[in-house]
Amino acid sequence: MTTPTEPAAFIPPPPSRGLRLLSLLWNDKFAFMGAMFVLLIVLFAVFGPMLFGDVATKMNLRARNMEPFTLDKGWLFFLGADALGRSILARIMVAGQNTMAVATSAVVAAMIIGGTFGLLAGFIGGWFGNVVLRLADMIMSFPSLLIAMIVLYMLEPRVENLIIVLGITRMPIYIRTARAEVLEIRERLFVSAARVMGASHWRIVGRHIAPIVLPTLTTIAALDFAFVMLVESALSFLGIGIQPPDITWGLMVSQGKNYLQTAWWLSFFPGLAIMMTALSLNLLSNWVRIALDPVQRWRLEV
Repeated sequence: MTTPTEPAAFIPPPPSRGLRLLSLLWNDKFAFMGAMFVLLIVLFAVFGPMLFGDVATKMNLRARNMEPFTLDKGWLFFLGADALGRSILARIMVAGQNTMAVATSAVVAAMIIGGTFGLLAGFIGGWFGNVVLRLADMIMSFPSLLIAMIVLYMLEPRVENLIIVLGITRMPIYIRTARAEVLEIRERLFVSAARVMGASHWRIVGRHIAPIVLPTLTTIAALDFAFVMLVESALSFLGIGIQPPDITWGLMVSQGKNYLQTAWWLSFFPGLAIMMTALSLNLLSNWVRIALDPVQRWRLEV
């Protein structure tokens, strides 16, 4: 007589990579709050100009230098108004698009171009590696802010020129980091095995080495994003960044510096947006570094 077999225990499928990353992010509360703030700024940058572009440029001299934390003229004036009666909150949301666009474009361009040259310099070596490394040293020998000031004084202070200058000045970091990583990775056994099996140099670099170097470059990019945003704000503050009628947070701080004693909120709230965004990106980059490191990931899983 046969006995009925017991049903097999149900084993839930492992969580997807996205859910696992969200769980790791939730375990780091400071990084989670930083990620939520960055997401909020991104939403403002994407949808702010479409929804509040007219409010950010509409002048109302009756509301000039209106104090913050009042709802007499609606919630858009909760942070007050500037010297021409324009909503500070609306202008911060609209200005976030230009600030984020410049910082994102410069960092992505520097990471892609600098990372590619660093990968090739580390893998190929020889005279090509020495030339790339000396070029990076030459760029790093000058302060990035000084180079940007000189170039933008000579050229027109347009968005394209600002992105090019900031991208070039940040490339050496990715070149040197990628080269140092590749010099160690190219001596590992799996690279030797791929070379013995007949894989081309391009396949070895793109398929086997680049995925290992990419997390490190991503962590640096998250930190560098905050630095580039601060440099762009400093250039706008000095008057050689993005020019009116375009708006950036640094330009708003510059326009409000003459009213610090009578209308402090004109510079305070844009400056607060710069500080909070930079702090959130630093917290998020620290989480990325730990989450992508198998040796330290346990700190987020406890």
